[in-house]
Parts: sequence; C-alpha cells; structure tokens
Amino acid sequence: MLLSLVIGVIVGLTVVAFILLTGRLAARMYPPGGAAWRRILVPVMGTLVSGFLLARYFPNARGSGIPQAKFALFIQEGYISLRTVVGKFLCCSISLASGIALGREGPSVQIGAGIASVLGRRFGLTKASVKALLPVGCSAALAAAFNTPIAAVLFSLEEILGDLHAPVLGSVVLSSATSWMVLHLILGDQPLFHTPAWQLVNPVEFAIYAVLGVVGGLASVCFVKLLLRLRVLFRSFPPSTVWLQPVAGGVLMGVFGLFVPEVLGVGYEYVDHVLGGDFPVKTVALLAVMKLIATPACYSSGNAGGIFGPSLFIGAMIGGTVGSIAHASLPHLTANPGAYALVGMGAAFAGIVRTPLTSVIMIFEMTRDYSIIVPLMISNLISFFISQQLQREPIYEALALQEGVYLPTGESRDELTGIRVREVMQTSVAPVPIDAKVDIAKQRFEQEKCTSWPVGNDSFLQGVIRSHQIETSNPPPATVRDLIAGKRSYPYVHADHPLSYALEQMRHNGVDVVPVVSRANIHEMKGVVTLKGILSTYGLGGDSGLTASP
Repeated sequence: MLLSLVIGVIVGLTVVAFILLTGRLAARMYPPGGAAWRRILVPVMGTLVSGFLLARYFPNARGSGIPQAKFALFIQEGYISLRTVVGKFLCCSISLASGIALGREGPSVQIGAGIASVLGRRFGLTKASVKALLPVGCSAALAAAFNTPIAAVLFSLEEILGDLHAPVLGSVVLSSATSWMVLHLILGDQPLFHTPAWQLVNPVEFAIYAVLGVVGGLASVCFVKLLLRLRVLFRSFPPSTVWLQPVAGGVLMGVFGLFVPEVLGVGYEYVDHVLGGDFPVKTVALLAVMKLIATPACYSSGNAGGIFGPSLFIGAMIGGTVGSIAHASLPHLTANPGAYALVGMGAAFAGIVRTPLTSVIMIFEMTRDYSIIVPLMISNLISFFISQQLQREPIYEALALQEGVYLPTGESRDELTGIRVREVMQTSVAPVPIDAKVDIAKQRFEQEKCTSWPVGNDSFLQGVIRSHQIETSNPPPATVRDLIAGKRSYPYVHADHPLSYALEQMRHNGVDVVPVVSRANIHEMKGVVTLKGILSTYGLGGDSGLTASP
C-alpha cells in the first residue's frame, strides 16, 4: 500500500509534466493564426524525428501503450524497462506536440505501468508482486491524464486486468486517488471539458440519442477496420523503412491542417467549443471525417500516441453533427447540439475501445454533469452492440493478434481462476519430428501411454497427430508429415488456462494430449498437458478408464 502511494505521486508528477510539455510545445510549434507553412512542416519534421528515435533507440515505445502494458502483464512477467519509459515520454512529447492526430492517455498508461514495474524491481519484489503493480501504475496514469480517478480504476480493472474483482483493487484505488490529488495540486480543480447545464426537452430525444448510438457504432467500426488494415499495409513494407513510415502520418496531417487547422493535435480545445453548442455543422462534420482517417493513418504508420483522445474528438464531432441536424429539424423538441456532442463522445469511446462501463463514468467525471447519464447509457449500449457485431475482436486484442500475441479475451475472463495448466504441464518433452517415420510416432504413443502427441521440432510446433489417424489413413502414411498435410490449425492451450479449458480442447478435438504454447507465439511449445496428468491432479489416477474419444 505504501508503494502504491509512492507510485501515485511519481506517476502523477510525470503525467503532469507530460501534459504541460506537450501543450506548451504545441503552442509554440503551430500557434493559432500562425503561418500556413508551420501546419505542413511541423507534423512532417516531428514524425521524422520521433520515427528515427523509435526505430533506432526505443522500438518498444511505438503505439498507444495499452497493448504494450497488457503484453508486459500477461507475457513479460510485469517487466517494462526504464529505457522504454523514457523513450515513450520523449517520443510522444515530440510527435504529439507536432500535431499528429493521436492522444496522450494511452502513452501515459504505459509510462505509468513502466514506472510501477521499475519501482517494483528496484524494491526487490517478486515477479508476481511486480505484475500486481502494473494496473496500479496504469490507474494512476489515467487518473492524471484524464482527470477521472473513478474511470481510471474501472479501466485498469475492466480492460487491463479484465477482472472487476481483482485483489489489487485497494492498491489501484489508492494510486488513482493519489495521482489525482497531485494533478489538482499543480493544475487546479477544473474538469477537462466545460458543458452547459442539460435537461431533457422531450422524450422524443431518446430516439435521437438511439440514432446517435447507431451512427457512433458504425463510425467506430470504420475507425477500427481502417486502422487494422492500414497497419497490415505498413507492416508489409521492408523493415529498413520502419524509421521513415511515421512520416506518412505527418504528411497527411500537414495536408489536412493546411486547409482545416482544427484537425491538428488531439483537439480538446475545439471539443470544448463544440460542447458549448455554437459551431458550424459543416466544419464539425468535416472534422469527424478527417480525424476518422487521420488517426488510423498516424497510428498505423508507427507513431507513438494513443487513440483515447481522438476517439473522444470523433465522437464529439459526430454528436455535434447529429445534434445540429436534429435541432434544426425539431427545434422545440430537442436540446442544444452540445448535449449530443457530449453523448457522442461516450458512444464513440464505447464503440472503439469497448469499455462501456468505463466510458459512461469517464464522460460523467470529465464533465461533472450527472443529468446526461441516461442518454449516455442508451447511446453507449447501442454503439457497443453494433461495434461488437461488426468487428468481433476489440481493437486492443486485434492489435495483439497482429503481433502474434494471444491475450486473454473479454469472453474468457474466468480463464485465470482455478487450477491452471502450468501446475500440471510436463515441460521436459519434445514433439515428434515432422519428417519422422510413422513407426516413430507409434513408439512415442506406447512410451507416453497416450493416443496423440504434438508434431514439429524443438523451436516450431506444427500440429498434433492421433493414433486413430494412422489406423484409418488410406493409403497408409509413410511419414508424420503426411498426417498433418493441409492442416493449419491444431488444439493448444496456454499455461494460464484452467484445466477445465484443457479438457474442453481434448474433448472437442478427440485427443488426450494438448501442447502448451506461448501467448506470444502459438508455434513455441512450452510443454504438454495430458489427460492422465489432469486425472491424477484430481485424484482419479491414470487408470480411471477415461480416454479421449477418437
């Protein structure tokens, strides 16, 4: 608990410095009303410098920071280097101050998690304790970056850990509150956005908020799909161009900023203006489309920055557009367009980030307007549902899959409870060589007293074979390779899966041995879990008569 307080103070101070540095640098680089050449040159030069630093010195500082924090938690035993923390701070300060369409909240989360990891290791804590500190640092960072201590706690538990009842809840709350107090002592007690008082004019508005939820959900799907596809495109380029790729985002921002300066940066100042309700609807609609294109381009090209802030900006512009149209059509039945901009922020955040509970609380804390909660819940739920149906993987899980990393999914948050595979797995085993004769596989079955076994070599798993395949193949196979020819998928489990999941994999695939693989690479075998071993763990022994169905 004492360390949680220390983390809260240090992370709070770091994030405040991050906010002040990026804001003041941006004001100097492209001041309002400045020369047009600045709006072109600054984003290009900023992304060029940060791109070189990322490629040459800080390769782990790319991206938003949320997936990287989850990688550290679930794969790297809570390890984030001090070099990565410094690189994230430096590169994000340069790129965000140059005006690219990314936000500071995601990077703040990785910085906070990194500070917690470094402090935990310096204090000599165990790997398990260091892992437990990561959500503590994440919560402290988000509380200071967004000025939302409650939402920071919820996000750390809902998205980072995936467990709202995690045993670190007390530490997460403590660090969030401490960081928030540091923010207020330095920057004062002001909400991130200022909104006029809202009240429901007519029940007809609920239908309009539902329409806003639909539009927000569809826009969220477009955003995520565009980002993922652009990322595949940039990853297909030669590795030698990695340092130059971020400039593509800078060039696009320069072109957009030349004609519409409001698109530069995260745009919180203009969001505050839109929430007031006095804005040209054409400009707001254009900004929504521009940011919807610019943010995926900036992120996918390899810049350091997050998607939290841009998702709020996009939502505000979409909400302002829908609200303006509704108010122009039904002036006596609808509220000020600014109210719809506020709800649109939550709808876009819920659809893109897929944390509906956090998004509701976050918008409430940022504006301190409780009266908007019900419309916000309606739009958020609809946006979340549409996004979930049209884009099955949430954005952070999809980004992890592109890296070949298999994080615990939202549908399997109970995976980390009960007896785990790692407690019964066999590690000193090797797969049957892919080019081995079938007789070698039969000998392995007899030796291990099983009916199935992994196939591959010491560094690359390629499949799982069964004795039933050998007996029923026509013509008889000559080598093991013939048994898995044309098969790309195979059953596997991760070390942190429960034994119940391993049994389900055995039942579904008709095997009694399942390889245990790395979450970072499903072709890297860590060991095997056997039906005999699971039965022994539950005191049933290997002679219970239970076998996997062929």
